[in-house]
Amino acid sequence: MMALVELPDIQFVEQDVDTVFLELVTVFQGITGRTLNRSDPEMLVMRAFAQLFVQQRVLINQVAKGELLRYARGVILDYLGEPNTPRLQAEPAVTTERFTLSIPLVTPQIIPAGTRIAPDGAEGTIMFATREAVTIPAGNTTVDVLIECLTPGVIGNGFLPGQLTTLIDPLPFVASVTNLTTTAGGADTEDDDSYRERIRMAPESFSTAGPEQGYIYWAKTASAAIVDVAAITEKPGEVTILPLLEGGIIPTQEILDAVTEKVNSRKIRPLTDKVTVQAPGVVPYDIVLTYYINRERAAESAVIQAAVIKAVESYALWQKSKLGRHINPSELISKIMNAGALRVEVVSPVYTPITDLQVAQDANINVTFGGLAND
Repeated sequence: MMALVELPDIQFVEQDVDTVFLELVTVFQGITGRTLNRSDPEMLVMRAFAQLFVQQRVLINQVAKGELLRYARGVILDYLGEPNTPRLQAEPAVTTERFTLSIPLVTPQIIPAGTRIAPDGAEGTIMFATREAVTIPAGNTTVDVLIECLTPGVIGNGFLPGQLTTLIDPLPFVASVTNLTTTAGGADTEDDDSYRERIRMAPESFSTAGPEQGYIYWAKTASAAIVDVAAITEKPGEVTILPLLEGGIIPTQEILDAVTEKVNSRKIRPLTDKVTVQAPGVVPYDIVLTYYINRERAAESAVIQAAVIKAVESYALWQKSKLGRHINPSELISKIMNAGALRVEVVSPVYTPITDLQVAQDANINVTFGGLAND
């Protein structure tokens, strides 16, 4: 993420009610030639008008600030990104599906584009379909083809290998179908924060010299599911790109292929660069800790325990949502303390440096409530 310049909060028009009230009194006295006393009824009227004017000025400030990239949201942000950096729309999850024939055939067997497959027990609530037509050559019994979820978004993510086995559109001689990889890459429409960051990085994409931020920008455009990208060069002319998916998910081969196709475009990659896209290395760690709650807050114990569990989950997500983020138990302790714990005894993790080629992921989580304690 590009570092932001430290700037003060901007205010286009004055919105302090006392200042506006004094302005109204000054104008009134200047026009009428009267000096108002605190008990004059005109003072109450102008106080009411001051409240109304301040509400309008607050709206003016919000609208004016919304035209700046740092504050823009929603459709205004879409206009700021248009036309060179459009918002990434929702994308379907993808995986590789294998079609297997019951016997080898003497003629090629066509698997049409749009052939639908569903997971067992889904009852039609979620389906996948082949992106393109493929052919099983004569004498062969299998073919692998890319399939995508018919419902864009994260709903199609997370189906493990061997779970997409129901062929909705029967085909002659096709005995079975199964997915070879976990479905991934499904993403909802790009949120404002991610979109704002891409707009800010867009000027880097104009360069044809292969800058680091330029490669990161183009890699992120390959899928809305990508939340972080590292572009590393260890030898002149050789670039390694490592994408990371939302929720700290390691990209599947299908996502890696999509990024590879994007960054190797003739209009993006310098001819002298050799660009390789690979998944980041995983550094596993365990969360093992015991926490205590202040005895004076015993009545809140159940609420605090639930908040601590959410804090641990929040930490695990934070830790794996960025490449090169060091394993930091201080962040874990901070979140648990903010959730209401009196003190925390952490056995694991310990502080561990992580390189830009790696991402830390929680393996086992063991959180123990140690009971009530005194300050």
